[in-house]
Amino acid sequence: MTLELSRESCFRMVKAKRWTLKKHFEGYPKDSDFELKTVELPPLKNGEVLLEALFLTVDPYMRLVSMKEGDTFIGEQVARVVESENSALPTGTIVLAPSGWTTHTISDGKELRRLPEGWPDTLPLSVALGAVGMPGLTAYFGLFEICGVKGGETVMVNSAAGAVGSTVGQLAKLKGCKVVGAAGSDEKVAYMKKLGYDVAFNYKTVKSLEETLKKASPDGYDCYFDNVGGEFSNVVIPQMKKFGRVAICGAISTYNSTPPLPPGPPAKAIIYQEIRMEGFLVHRWKGDVRRKALSDLLKWISEGKIQYHEYVTEGFENMPAAFMGMLKGDNLGKTIVKV
Repeated sequence: MTLELSRESCFRMVKAKRWTLKKHFEGYPKDSDFELKTVELPPLKNGEVLLEALFLTVDPYMRLVSMKEGDTFIGEQVARVVESENSALPTGTIVLAPSGWTTHTISDGKELRRLPEGWPDTLPLSVALGAVGMPGLTAYFGLFEICGVKGGETVMVNSAAGAVGSTVGQLAKLKGCKVVGAAGSDEKVAYMKKLGYDVAFNYKTVKSLEETLKKASPDGYDCYFDNVGGEFSNVVIPQMKKFGRVAICGAISTYNSTPPLPPGPPAKAIIYQEIRMEGFLVHRWKGDVRRKALSDLLKWISEGKIQYHEYVTEGFENMPAAFMGMLKGDNLGKTIVKV
């Protein structure tokens, strides 16, 4: 008892900052929907560690998650163990933690993951939230498992300069595919061309999306990696080849909509072209297949075969701004917040 009291008395009281949902979103989120709170963390118990966030991610899926007012926003972070009562996680250990939008967390270690084996010193830790993290895995499994893409095929990807889309395009090129990409600014188009896209266009400035797609690939598309949904997909899907495959990763064009959503893609095209469409969540793939995917992504990045770009916002206080900007398409590549 004396030793335990002594240990607790030496514990430095840590105050954690947390971003919480103040009011449910109506349309696009706004500043008044968020609230920054400060909480005092208790002393560590045996087997626990104190984590300090280094980098946090904001991703489109966060807009869809059901939350109660007052809840801390969910999300992954790269964190450092700053105090430990767990011999398997000594002070200084870098981990990936599902801690959400908070500066400090107490964890029992069960949900923490270390960086992939062989992480080079020259690669920023934040890439574990991007190209060698959830977005990279989403691109990898969506393209290879859901689309089952093969060399020589034609791949269409939208939001193609974002965290997932930019990796999809590069993986398809590595596989020997023709890749057509769409994004919402000329800067993003220039980035896609730098990545090696065969055709890249700004969907906001073309006169006709339908004609642009036909010109880019007159004989149609084998694989469509969809991050946008809505009217964009209604134009793409009729241009799929016979037995085309559609990986439905997201539908960001509809996430902030308040009026009724547009009708879905034409059933006639899906039936007569025998198109296979499948939605997916990256958490489906676990264990060895997930570790292999991370190993492949890390290897290709280390070899320069996959490029990545980070859109970094400085300061934990700017989490909501980073999130709202990402939903509006401000980012080129992966949106990261550096604490």
